[in-house]
This record gives sequence, C-alpha cells and structure tokens, in this order.
Amino acid sequence: MSDLSLDGTQLDRYSRHIIMDGVGPAGQSALLDSRVLVVGAGGLGSPVIEYLAAAGVGTLGIADDDVVERSNLQRQVIHGDGDVGRKKVESAAAFVEDLNPDVAVEPHDVRVGPENVADLVADYDFVVDGADNFRTRYLVNDACTLAGIPFSHGAIYRFEGQITTFTEGSPCYRCLFAEAPPAGTVPDCATTGVLGVLPGVVGSIQATEAVKHLVGVGESLDGRLLHYDALGMNFEELPIRPNPECSVCGENGIESVDEVEYVGSCAVAE
Repeated sequence: MSDLSLDGTQLDRYSRHIIMDGVGPAGQSALLDSRVLVVGAGGLGSPVIEYLAAAGVGTLGIADDDVVERSNLQRQVIHGDGDVGRKKVESAAAFVEDLNPDVAVEPHDVRVGPENVADLVADYDFVVDGADNFRTRYLVNDACTLAGIPFSHGAIYRFEGQITTFTEGSPCYRCLFAEAPPAGTVPDCATTGVLGVLPGVVGSIQATEAVKHLVGVGESLDGRLLHYDALGMNFEELPIRPNPECSVCGENGIESVDEVEYVGSCAVAE
C-alpha cells in the first residue's frame, strides 16, 4: 500500500499517527499492510487486540479455543456480559469489526499445539503471545524462533507482570527459562486471582512493541525483560543473554517442534 492509498476516512481516523514524526503516512500504510497473530483472546489478548485494531493493523489473526465465562469479564475487556458462552474468537472478531472496519480478522478456533503451531505463525509478520499456560508459551517460542518470526511475550501473576520481545537472532524464551516449572508450582489466576487492570498494562506494552516493530521505529525490549510490580508501582529491567547451548536458538538447537514433548517441563527430547 502506498502513502497515497489512504482515503479520506483513513486520513481522519489515523490523523494522530499521520502527523507524528516516526510514523506518518508511510508508517500507517505499513500498519494497514501488516499481519499480526494474537495467541489468546483473554486478559492479555484483550488489550492487544483492542489497541492493534484501533491502530489499523490490517489483518489480525486470533487463536483461542475457549468460550467467554462471566469470571473473565473482570479483566477481558473486549468481551461483554452478552458474550458469556460465546466462542472468544467470535466475540473478539465482533469487537474488532465494530471498532475498525479497516481490520480483517482471521479467527483460529483451535487449541495451539505441536501439530498446528508452525502453520499458524507462518503467515504473520509478528506474533503476540498472550497465553496463560507454559505449554503454549513454549510452543509459540519454539515455532517463532525456528521460523525467524518476531514475537512479544507477556505474562501476569496476581499483582505482577513481565514483558519482552524476541526477534530473529536474539535470545529466545528458552535462554531465559530453559524448561517449564514443575506442575503445580505456579498456580493460575483461577487459584490465586489477578488484579483486573494488570493485563491492561502488560498487554498495552505488548501492543506497543508490535506497533513499533511494524512501523520500524524506536527500540524494542529485545534482550531485556521488563518486570512490572503494580503494588509497588515500579518497573525493573533485567538483561536476557543468549545461551549458546540453548536447545532451540543455540548452535545445536532443534529443527522442528516435533522434537519437543510439550508436556510437563516442555523439555527438548534427548
């Protein structure tokens, strides 16, 4: 899409982008030409989907096999009371359609697994990991790292969140956490709860990382893990160093997700 292809309605809708140094008509056109996959339409996926749609990302893939529950509504802001019992991908698609008709939604009503993850991520320019379980996080990391597709990782727990971005040639999630923790050692939000506004902060940062990458402006969190403490209202930055012996991005890393058992620790098979 050329700069001149922005019509009058788009020039109005995206005017606050277009007048910005670093974005402008070319940056907005790049967004409209972009394809982003959001894995998870829950707490983190909700603000990501909302802001990427508002920003004019042309195609949003949304992968989730869950349905909306009333307990989701405290934090999953793209779903409403009338959506309870509805497939999350359907509810999310309707939300996007109402917000911005420029955006095409590709719903993937599937559980992300080793049999489909490579095909899911292959068609997108950027992936946002909004998963709420370690199995999916490792699947997204491994598939995106092997395919050279940049992605943003986010996670939340009670009052805390973490965000980073991985790009081609950078350290990957397994450089930070080689294997998943033992089952039961990290309770989910259904057990411990989560502050409702927390995913809004973390997901908004993930959406920011996606937009900056697609426009080609600023510095990403590549090589840095940003930790957010809502109770103390502070951010801490931790470096992520590449691991030459990483089982995925290291010198002797795997070549396919088929080499991994995505159960328990999600360890790479010896």
